[in-house]
Amino acid sequence: MRLAKLAVATVSPTVGAVKSNVSRLIAVAKEMADANVTVGAFPEQAIGGYPPEDLVQWPGFLIGQRRELERFAKETSDSPTVYVLGLAVSAAGQIFNAAAVVHRGRIAGVVPKEKLPTYNVFYEGRTFSRGGPGLALDADGVPLGDYRFQFDFGDVAVEVCEDAWSPDGPMRRRCYSGSEIVVNVSTSPYRMGVDSTRREMLATRAADNQALLLYANAVGGQDGLIYDGGGFIFQNGRLVFEAPRFVEGWWSTVVDLDRTRRLRMENTTWRSDCEAFRLLRQTVPVIKVEGKTANNSSFKYPGPDGGNFFLPASGTPRIDPRDRALDDLFEALAVGVKSYYEKTGAFKSLGIALSGGRDSMLTLLVAWRAAQLIKGGSTISAFYMPSKHSGGDTKQAATVLAEELGVKLETVPIHEATAREIEATVTMLGGEQPTELTRQNIQARIRGQRMWNWANSSGALFLQTGDMSEKAVGYTTIGGDLEGSLSVIANVPKTVVIALLERLEQRFGFKGVSATLHTAPGPELADKQVAENELMPFPVLDACLQLYAGEKMSPADVAVALQALFPDQPAGKLTTWAAQFTKLFSQSIYKWVQSPLSLHVGSLDLDRERALQMPVVQRNEWF
Repeated sequence: MRLAKLAVATVSPTVGAVKSNVSRLIAVAKEMADANVTVGAFPEQAIGGYPPEDLVQWPGFLIGQRRELERFAKETSDSPTVYVLGLAVSAAGQIFNAAAVVHRGRIAGVVPKEKLPTYNVFYEGRTFSRGGPGLALDADGVPLGDYRFQFDFGDVAVEVCEDAWSPDGPMRRRCYSGSEIVVNVSTSPYRMGVDSTRREMLATRAADNQALLLYANAVGGQDGLIYDGGGFIFQNGRLVFEAPRFVEGWWSTVVDLDRTRRLRMENTTWRSDCEAFRLLRQTVPVIKVEGKTANNSSFKYPGPDGGNFFLPASGTPRIDPRDRALDDLFEALAVGVKSYYEKTGAFKSLGIALSGGRDSMLTLLVAWRAAQLIKGGSTISAFYMPSKHSGGDTKQAATVLAEELGVKLETVPIHEATAREIEATVTMLGGEQPTELTRQNIQARIRGQRMWNWANSSGALFLQTGDMSEKAVGYTTIGGDLEGSLSVIANVPKTVVIALLERLEQRFGFKGVSATLHTAPGPELADKQVAENELMPFPVLDACLQLYAGEKMSPADVAVALQALFPDQPAGKLTTWAAQFTKLFSQSIYKWVQSPLSLHVGSLDLDRERALQMPVVQRNEWF
């Protein structure tokens, strides 16, 4: 038998921090070497950070990555482990998103990414060039192109992230050419539910190609993107190892390479497809890498979980899929805040305007969890800024939750300042009274201004608390509650905000959360103000958001779909709500393009720099 120890490393690089990123990689690489790891995989762009966006157009940034790759090779020159790590590489006047293979101090070769995503949050086609069959370039003395790598233990292919998301990716031709191990270096962003999709897709690729697939993913945040880690090792379609999510570290398992070879010989369908490929004489060239790899004499045969070849191991009790998705979302949001706080290096604490409503309460809970994750911890300051319209129930809820979390809550009333600002507005209007909407917005703007004044003086990260649903229809105030340094839940729909609060109440028993959930949601900028009365029921609003912005339906189709989703509502009312939503959505784009950077947690994202790029100026005459 040919036993090999395969390892996946989950690290959190920062864009541009090439020196500190590589120092971290070297430390992990040496730990792998001490553990006799045969092949160790690091994430995509582990050296330069991902996404680098237009920073890769700076030659110095590419030179710095190559310099640090050479330092990594030098510092691991006495290591028997084969390392695969991602970086941006320049060759022949082009820039490639690539994976480098390093062994015993030598950069054996670099393989560029072929499938460059330019959808959703990705823009790789803007700056990177594609690899492809037969590509062979020189990258300052290192071969760059479509290659396999031959070691004393077997044949290895490497690829980058999206290459595995297509059934027609490079994995097929490289496996037909002889590769038994495929290393995929990835920095795949978190989205609700993506982990199961990712697992199933990778299992399918490993089965289709009858290969050992080693998948390494990044963790942490970069700008508004969040990475959940969770590497995998599949053997011919069977999951043999899964790394934990949302944590840094590295993990390994022993595999029998002869099993992959045997299954290939037994699978007549795969074998005949391989024969047809080789008759075309399109075999991917191989680079033979000299030097002994890790000693496998101490490896033990990887027996089945539970010790029985014929029965599955007893599993731990399964958590409800909805609860698991909500728990993951909560952790992802906290990781996003934590990474933004730490990687910018500009903040000393966290701050939030706490109204006692659902949105600000969830944001406070995310900040509380982020503070636990931040190295050395972080203090949280919360401010309750009541006006004459603020309710006693929400104040009590805010007070109780702040006490439960150990967060200092300071009350700073705004009614006197509101009266002064209204008086100044009357003067500017030549004696006319401001509209009711303006009176409401004045309150929000005073709160936003005060939070900025405090954050500027204290060096705090001012967390914006608005949710996705209200942002989508402009139920927010420019210069007011739309203000902040980072939008925490701006891509979390209101129905999910409520569901997540219910889940957190169940998990932690917070009485403040329970108190908030028993109040009617509303901004409290006017007496007895209820958001759903001014807009529409939030389940309907969120359905409109997904159908129109996500599914790209026309308003008429949205109305028809709503009738199937909400059969208890009058058809005429649903049609009215569909038209109301699309009108508000289009007219509110100018607002949400001015909002702070937001955390990306779903396939739909109201961030013009990310998933949904909408013209600010548009007319709906095409309806």
